Amino acid sequence: DRRTPTTAGHPAVFVYARLGMFELQTWERLSYMVTVIGLPFAIGVFFWEQRKERQAEEEALHQRLNAAYTDFLKLVLDNADLYMLRRGSSAVELSPEQQERRHALFGILVAIFEQAYVLVYEERMNRQRQRLWQVWADYMQEWCRRDDFRTALPELLHGEDPEFAAYLRRLAGESGRAQAQEVQS
Repeated sequence: DRRTPTTAGHPAVFVYARLGMFELQTWERLSYMVTVIGLPFAIGVFFWEQRKERQAEEEALHQRLNAAYTDFLKLVLDNADLYMLRRGSSAVELSPEQQERRHALFGILVAIFEQAYVLVYEERMNRQRQRLWQVWADYMQEWCRRDDFRTALPELLHGEDPEFAAYLRRLAGESGRAQAQEVQS
């Protein structure tokens, strides 16, 4: 056995060229194998965990937005005299106080829609995000079918995110044209 003293300010420690049953070359090969196999595996596990974490964050976001929309619907139920749960427009005449409450509820709804748009919508979405967004697009389209909501939109969208406002205006325009075509048919 050959021994070589090590220095660097430490007491002399002897390193053996042969370490137990394995030669130094064997240890080097094993370290290369760990580098070649273990490192890519660890990187893969890291990215897989990151993906799972992003999915959990998206699901939590979706749950928070759904809770906000559910709370809005509870407000609508508490204000049943405003007839906001009817499909289409309400043909009922509302008092000025009722109109003010309905406008306030529409404002809350637009704020929820804007939050969903800003947090969920992207030009290029993966399949999971597309599914989450489609729920919100359907909600928006349903509300845009109402004449009273479309009529209130210009004032409601004042000061909102420009891209969101353009998106909702486009939806409202499409819904208005579709309703006009249904009436003509």
